[in-house]
Amino acid sequence: MQTFLTFLVGLAMLATLGVLVAGMVGMARGGDAGFSQKLMRYRVLFQFLALALFAVLMLLVR
Repeated sequence: MQTFLTFLVGLAMLATLGVLVAGMVGMARGGDAGFSQKLMRYRVLFQFLALALFAVLMLLVR
């Protein structure tokens, strides 16, 4: 179970990084502001997911 949660935490962190980079590239190119806002909302969602999974993992390890 801990290995699976560790994998999910890593996956959520990579998703956060991917969405963050995509949003920054879109803003640098001067793309659609609405799409950029949507990407930043997804970034916050993935960050929350990563932190929640990490907290559950730390509770299981303890």
